[in-house]
Amino acid sequence: MASTAVARKPIYKHLYFWVVVAIVAGALFGFLFKKPASEMKWLADLFVNLVKVVIAPTIFATIIVGIAGLGNLAKAGGLALRTILYFTAMTTVALAIGLIVVNLVAPGHHGGEIHLNADAAKDTLKSASSAETGVTGFILSLVPKSFVSAFTDGQLIQVLVVAILVAIAVAGMGERGQKVVDAMETVAKVMFGVIKIVMYAAPIGAFGGIAYTVGKFGGSILGKLAWLMGSFYLTCILFIAIVLGLVARFAGFSLLKFLRYIKDEIFIVLGTSSSESVLPRLLVKLEAAGADKSVVGLTIPTGYSFNLDGTCIYLTMGAIFIAQATGHDVSLGVQIGLLLFMLIASKGAAGVTGAGLVTLAASLQAFEAHSAIPAVGIALIVGIDRFMSEARAITNVIGNGVGSLVVARWQGGLDRDQLKQVLDDPDSVDVDELMQKQHATVH
Repeated sequence: MASTAVARKPIYKHLYFWVVVAIVAGALFGFLFKKPASEMKWLADLFVNLVKVVIAPTIFATIIVGIAGLGNLAKAGGLALRTILYFTAMTTVALAIGLIVVNLVAPGHHGGEIHLNADAAKDTLKSASSAETGVTGFILSLVPKSFVSAFTDGQLIQVLVVAILVAIAVAGMGERGQKVVDAMETVAKVMFGVIKIVMYAAPIGAFGGIAYTVGKFGGSILGKLAWLMGSFYLTCILFIAIVLGLVARFAGFSLLKFLRYIKDEIFIVLGTSSSESVLPRLLVKLEAAGADKSVVGLTIPTGYSFNLDGTCIYLTMGAIFIAQATGHDVSLGVQIGLLLFMLIASKGAAGVTGAGLVTLAASLQAFEAHSAIPAVGIALIVGIDRFMSEARAITNVIGNGVGSLVVARWQGGLDRDQLKQVLDDPDSVDVDELMQKQHATVH
């Protein structure tokens, strides 16, 4: 409609443009000045930490407002059940695909001899030793040590649990609870105002992240482990194109158009190697695309703990690669057992750099007696984990975005006409402007 047409912003006013420029500049800087580039990871860490400062209060407030907006706890329970069922199904598929591809391609049998340097795995194995794995560990990890620690320990899944408990309590207060809902809505709007400010630093974070990766690791290690990296990237692409493509088509929208819609977020994740860096923006974009605020407010935070598709692919591929490279045969039965174990171990893994490697190491340690895969074999992929984390994080973000829209339609909370309009004309949605409007309406 001509009356609703908006003027196209010049490309240099789009966030993704400056992030791409920063990524290219960071890569060049890493190639040309390896030593100083290898010390620039702090720029990416600084940006991610700035975003993480506002994630916990934003999620806490958003979930309370969202569940209260559903009207009754039965409807909230139905949404939660649909969300968990969908995410469990998708992560199982991701684990299975990783297992199938790594057995077919057998990257551990290619690329020449790879020497095992146990010292390279010391820090990772130490971190993995303190990680809780298995059903009991997973359940215990859901509950924070205190109300405040849910926000200070950086465990998004614990913030999610506390927020749901508070939301249920508020919903039971009737009209008196509306004051709490109004206060939480104000908190959320303030946080989105902060996020809008922080996102100006996204290109700086992307520059530092890519410069560090290229300068620190260079290309020497890539040749030996090219088969694993190539297999992993291929598997992620297949999962996105085929599995998520079919899911999106079933839900009534085009995956390619959706990827175009969230291109800013994809480039930010590529540069920073962290899916958490775009969580708040993803909330705003999905709501603008026609998904109910109550649905998005629950599915996205839950997905960041329960629906890490890229991490799941990485877990099964990494485990079997280590087995192949160290000369250990793993039977089909053991591989299926490992898949089921990792289905639990992957839940609650943070969507940030390094979490996939630690979760893999913790899983190998816990399952070592059954699988014969040496946990110390994690040293084989420590050097390229940073290169693989970008694909993990991007796959996680895309999977959660698609999943949120699917659950929204399943719940009856998706405006399909608005979704079609937005995906056909993604420039009609200005996230910065939406955040500014939300912030400006605080009263």
